[in-house]
Amino acid sequence: MFLKSETCECPHDFSLQESFLILATDIIKRVLYAMVTENSELTTNLSCEDAHYNAQSTNRFYELLGQEVDQNHLVVKENNALRVDFNGSIEVGVGESSEKVASYNFKKGVTVLEGKKINPITAFFRIGITHALPWSYKETDSSGKTFWTGYCVDFTDELARLMGFQYEFVEPKSGTFGKKRNGVWDGVVGDLASGETDLAITALIMTADREEVIDYVAPYFEQTGITIVMRKPVRKTSLFKFMTVLKLEVWLSIVGALIVTGFMVWFLDKYSPYSARNNKEAYPYPCREFTLKESFWFALTSFTPQGGGEAPKALSGRTLVAAYWLFVVLMLATFTANLAAFLTVERMQTPVQSLEQLAKQSRINYTVVKESDTHKYFINMKHAEDTLYRMWKELTLNASTDDTQYRVWDYPIREQYGHILLAINDSNPVQNASEGFRIVDEHTDADFAFIHDSSEIKYEISKNCNLTEVGEVFAERPYAVAVQQGSHLQDEISKTILNLQKDRFFEQLQAKYWNHSSKGSCPTTDDNEGITLESLGGVFIATLFGLALAMVTLVGEVLYYRRKRKVQSSEKKKSKVVSVPETWKPGNLPVALVNKEKPPVTFGTEFKPVDRNRDLSDLGHIKLYPRARNRITQVTNN
Repeated sequence: MFLKSETCECPHDFSLQESFLILATDIIKRVLYAMVTENSELTTNLSCEDAHYNAQSTNRFYELLGQEVDQNHLVVKENNALRVDFNGSIEVGVGESSEKVASYNFKKGVTVLEGKKINPITAFFRIGITHALPWSYKETDSSGKTFWTGYCVDFTDELARLMGFQYEFVEPKSGTFGKKRNGVWDGVVGDLASGETDLAITALIMTADREEVIDYVAPYFEQTGITIVMRKPVRKTSLFKFMTVLKLEVWLSIVGALIVTGFMVWFLDKYSPYSARNNKEAYPYPCREFTLKESFWFALTSFTPQGGGEAPKALSGRTLVAAYWLFVVLMLATFTANLAAFLTVERMQTPVQSLEQLAKQSRINYTVVKESDTHKYFINMKHAEDTLYRMWKELTLNASTDDTQYRVWDYPIREQYGHILLAINDSNPVQNASEGFRIVDEHTDADFAFIHDSSEIKYEISKNCNLTEVGEVFAERPYAVAVQQGSHLQDEISKTILNLQKDRFFEQLQAKYWNHSSKGSCPTTDDNEGITLESLGGVFIATLFGLALAMVTLVGEVLYYRRKRKVQSSEKKKSKVVSVPETWKPGNLPVALVNKEKPPVTFGTEFKPVDRNRDLSDLGHIKLYPRARNRITQVTNN
């Protein structure tokens, strides 16, 4: 769309400002010449340095000026000022031709022709951007074309939609965010200060030195800062980890105490005159007999919740058992407490929990990105500590006798950042964040830390299950949109950002780029996690081993029992002897045994027939074995 004059055609090299200045000067020259001709007094008083002329001269000047302007159709007088009198048509390009849609007059303004419509011109801005995960970074599509994406890119799209402008991203030719070199800024800040870009939307931190050359609008992200990332320690899994709670010598001592106690229980029960074995009169009822095997079983089962069972009866044996039970209680309590502490310490995510703890130890190395904002932060804090120390030293040494309150010989401020910066320099700062994350991931023993921007660390943790954030965010600084100094966009962008905050737009972006949905595939290692099977799997293995051993023992018992029974049966047959009384001659056998093939079995050394006239009612089944179903009514004795 362009403005076309209805009275003249402007040449290609036409300059409106230059032509208007020449025309206005010529008009004023003619007016002054007319005033000089009419009034000679004006000639002597005419001076550019005079601030005031008389009312008559002023009125005459404006009167003559109005006459000259009325004779010139290119200039118009408005409120004692000269302006260009535009009168033309507004045409909109359609293909290779143009179409008139409105006319323009300086006094009437724009008049839209009937049946025509003028669409507003869409603003176009050049926006500075640079690489910073996950704020703004490049990706490649299937066709091989690269494009910008990230938190700031989505934010820019929404900002352009609400404010109605088009844009293109401009990456700085030198530098990234902006550094001052020899008094000149480079990077995004330098392009914005020089007018190469209209605004900058990237991970740009608000600092006082940058505000000397650019302006910031309301922050759109206020939770950034510096934090620490470390590798989660790799747990050394062992099915018999519970056995490592106590040292080998402790386990051997427990076994030795069990054996000695079992032997002593047997010894005391055997030789004490007051034991159940040696004092049958005091204990006529069945009592537990503490053989050597039973004594060891008693000592072993005393470690179980149900206890060892019936205790010895003698006072000496009970004294020994009481002391042994005290030993068992203390050992079980010690093992339980140490097992709980052992498993809790094992589940700790990181050996340090803050920057202070990291600075106090020497086992874990740590570093930053070289010449980054984080590196500069520690450098500045170290310089601040040095300055405070020098001021304290001068104040303390130069204190007069009256200023005794300043004579403090112990430095009251903790020196921390100097040690941190020294450790960083010893570990050699890395060139970029990717290298820092890689080094942390390679240290599986969690003995290396990387100090960097918290937002980038959170983004990397959401993608890598092996990393974890340590401590709280410190040195918090907000991110904000930057514009040129005095830009008219500042107020409008600020209002739009406030509306987006009200609509929770930034929370949606944060959930998109820092969500932990990918963590679903990561192994859970939270502190509220239960004890894993790998830690106590040996307990189940020991139980299964005991079950298998019991089954093997059962098979052994059955085989042993069968073998023993077979041997006893064989020996019984061999030792079986028929005993015949001398009174039993071949012709004098009882009638009941005459027809029997097997000889009778004799109990005792002699056989005495029962008197048939004797009363047999007092004979029981114990005296008469085997018990007969009918009474013996007759015994033949020849």
